[in-house]
Amino acid sequence: MWQNSGTWHCHFIQCYHFIQDYKESPPVLGKLRAHLVRQGPALLRGPLKVTPFALQRQVLEHVLGWQFRQALLDGELAFLESRWLKIEVRDLALQWFVTVENGKLLVSQQADADVSFSGDANDLILIAARKEDPDTLFFQRRLRIEGDTELGLYVKNLMDAIDLESMPTLLRVGLQQLAEFIEAGQQEGAVATSRGLASC
Repeated sequence: MWQNSGTWHCHFIQCYHFIQDYKESPPVLGKLRAHLVRQGPALLRGPLKVTPFALQRQVLEHVLGWQFRQALLDGELAFLESRWLKIEVRDLALQWFVTVENGKLLVSQQADADVSFSGDANDLILIAARKEDPDTLFFQRRLRIEGDTELGLYVKNLMDAIDLESMPTLLRVGLQQLAEFIEAGQQEGAVATSRGLASC
């Protein structure tokens, strides 16, 4: 069902071990981790932009189907039937359109969005891993929901209800490790910035 799954699995395992190696890194690597977290999206933007949409769709539908399978069975995503949600990852210059049809989440390259949700890659990963509160990021304007107000509220509630335990183990562990790496890198970056300001 999932073509190229062997390649994706291989890359996933390599990234997992890379992050594991940095979990308890010595201080000398702190700046490198902060740099990777800060510049990572910019480095990924080019390769991701040329990734065929068919592959993006296949991966997204597979992952979303995993995560929200129970919600779909319970009819909790009925609000997306015949409606389109635009998801935009701003710093990766990526966007997808998602709807529900016949009990399945479908991803399209283009559609007339009823509501749009946008944020930067690191913030979206932290939300998915329950490391950040969506309300806090909305207040800081790091996340945005625009369009149909009622539909936007459903989308926000859906984010609040993300259940890590419902994810496949490999996906859950990988997401948590990546979020911890990002969180540590952001903290180290903030410390470095504070030190720089203090020395001025």
